[in-house]
Amino acid sequence: MLKLYTMLLGVLKERYPNEKRVSLVPVDVERLVKRGLGVLVERGAGSKAGFPDEEYRKAGAKITTRKEVLKRADLILSVRNLTADRENFLKEAESYKGKVLIGFLEPFGVGDLLDILREIKITAFAMELIPRITRAQSMDALSSQATVAGYRAVLIGANLLPKMFPMLMTAAGTVLPANVFVIGAGVAGLQAIATAKRLGAVVYAYDIRPAVREQVQSLGAKFVEIGMETESAEDKGGYARAMDEEFYRKQRELMKEHVIRSDLVICTAVVPGRKAPVLITEDMVKEMKPGSVIVDLAAERGGNCELTQPGKTVEKHGVKIVGAVNLPSEVPYDASIMYSKNIFNFLSLLIKDGKISMDTDDEVVKETLLLKEGELVSERIKELLKGG
Repeated sequence: MLKLYTMLLGVLKERYPNEKRVSLVPVDVERLVKRGLGVLVERGAGSKAGFPDEEYRKAGAKITTRKEVLKRADLILSVRNLTADRENFLKEAESYKGKVLIGFLEPFGVGDLLDILREIKITAFAMELIPRITRAQSMDALSSQATVAGYRAVLIGANLLPKMFPMLMTAAGTVLPANVFVIGAGVAGLQAIATAKRLGAVVYAYDIRPAVREQVQSLGAKFVEIGMETESAEDKGGYARAMDEEFYRKQRELMKEHVIRSDLVICTAVVPGRKAPVLITEDMVKEMKPGSVIVDLAAERGGNCELTQPGKTVEKHGVKIVGAVNLPSEVPYDASIMYSKNIFNFLSLLIKDGKISMDTDDEVVKETLLLKEGELVSERIKELLKGG
């Protein structure tokens, strides 16, 4: 039956530690099959996310081994691959020879793999590089997964905090609401604001970009102004731009008051391809109230808090600091549905008449294309590697 298809898509089971998501869910498999595409799914690929093999079979996919997926599929779909799962990729690099790969690929880390990538002539599209333009919103996987992370971060903070979020009027007296401070009002930050408000907290938020003030206020939070907001903090692609250390030093001084009076601080400030800026120092932590919590969504990039340890929850000076990593994987069912929809929409743009269209006149295709037959073609990544 698969021989009738002009192209075969392969869905791999994730091998990265504690990764529970899957790149394509059954409903989107069915839609692709109806468009004349064949789908091979590695056995158990969706089981941790709540999508058993039988659902994929009913959708029209063939359930098979990893070896067959890598051998027969023309296009491989992953959540994490290439340098986002470097160790496992290198073990199987030869199996990707001549293939097309789509997923979260940590494109900023490909520099030392270029020789291998040229040898296997892999073509790769990095979902992190989807441009933040109106036409590509439905493909923006960073945003969809950041939504999940922002939601989950608040639940983690609420669970660790030794007090309740909402104000309660009881016969035993009045319970005052928790104060939550969200640093960074991007997608994750805005979802954190919305979730904290729904739980009844008093929420404050700060972002270097003054344009997000209305979004923050529309969610019921108070926008903190420290006099350092600037439009230059965002590049033309809609992603954060790194500022100099003097800027961050002044920013820390001006934010300190809001940090130390908060019960829960959620940090979301990241700059693609660079170490996260330190916005909360150890001295600031020392002045926070005992029992306070910091959930650091920038942990994988070094952390916005000086004391953050990626993947660990530590207690310093009476404050719990959560080095949050890969939070979307902790809500794998919905995170997978959202990511799968992003992938489906990108495939709808990329595949024309059963073949991959390398139309680099299309801004979305051009910006997302990282490697073409092993050669690094992304101008954004070239510039970053050139700059060190």
